[in-house]
Amino acid sequence: MSVYLDHNASAPMLPRVRAAMLAALEMVGNPSSVHGPGRALRALIDDARDKVAKAAGAEAKQVVFTGSATEALTQAIVGGVKAFAIDRVVVCATDHAAALKAAEASGVSVRVVGVDGNGIIDLDALARHIETANAAGEKLLVAVSWVNNETGVVQPRAKIEMLLGPTPHILVVDAVQAFGKLGLDFAACATDMMAISAHKIGGPAGIGALLVKGHADTVRLVPGGGQEQGRRGGTESAALIAGFGAACEEFGEVFKADRAAALVTAFEDRLFSLAPDAVIFSRGAERIGTTINFAVPGIKNTVAMMSLDLAGIAVSSGSACSSGKVGRSHVLSAMGVSPDLSECGLRVSFGWSSTTEEIDAFFSAFETVLSRHRRNGAAA
Repeated sequence: MSVYLDHNASAPMLPRVRAAMLAALEMVGNPSSVHGPGRALRALIDDARDKVAKAAGAEAKQVVFTGSATEALTQAIVGGVKAFAIDRVVVCATDHAAALKAAEASGVSVRVVGVDGNGIIDLDALARHIETANAAGEKLLVAVSWVNNETGVVQPRAKIEMLLGPTPHILVVDAVQAFGKLGLDFAACATDMMAISAHKIGGPAGIGALLVKGHADTVRLVPGGGQEQGRRGGTESAALIAGFGAACEEFGEVFKADRAAALVTAFEDRLFSLAPDAVIFSRGAERIGTTINFAVPGIKNTVAMMSLDLAGIAVSSGSACSSGKVGRSHVLSAMGVSPDLSECGLRVSFGWSSTTEEIDAFFSAFETVLSRHRRNGAAA
């Protein structure tokens, strides 16, 4: 694949990450062992934990390594319901499937808060859920994706934290798409738990982390031999953790938010010059400067993706975790987008390695898609 424009699904691995993982793979032992090789692996993990914590604005003791962000969210939601005796889980309609499925598996009732046409959570509806719970003496666990993986919409996390205020309710934030790209100071914010992932920032797949405040240390999902300070059982993968730490360090050096945002602007300008009828979803909301979700009416994403793939261009129709599926997005559905238009949705996402030449290549291939569509329309 010559042009990769699907960084929200998984970013290309950074050079320093590969080197860190290979070095760790040369080491032998178990990081829980007290002998020399075990202590060396423990030191490697501690060093990586420090790097992840620094990137997240967290304390090292607040970082719990997990097998993925999905696991981290499941630990936070399913484990959080049990640990905090939660009465009800509240999720946002456009949350990632990992959070929605974890809420379903939590064992308590679930309430879904809708969004407006741009994908911004209905804060008034959330406030009503909180007021009702307060009046009934119930405890809520609220889960929300800070940055939507399909549209790039940035949810008003600080306002949600203020709504919850000094209450017994728990806030879990999916920060996967925000981590490394938006300013994050976990230690200072009012979020109780936050999920992050390595492979979205050029690290390896198969490693994530749950950031936890001290009062959430009792949240468990995987029991075991006391690893991760008793918060997640199972022998740690030193190589994956080392890769995560290296990614946090290198991504901060190579990813430039203003450069990515300029690529998004250039892409949107090119899109409208070729297809004036194109629709960019969530254009009226604050979006992270890496993501464009758009549709050209009448061009199904199945058709467009097949043509682009044959031309060596990798894009997506939405979340890779819905997988293998191409079609209507639950995010666009929640935003009130018509079925016909949502089935035309394509997502382009930029990252640390993206270039203007990749945009040129995309539009060179997309012009063919548009031309074929116009010819077919004229023939009809």
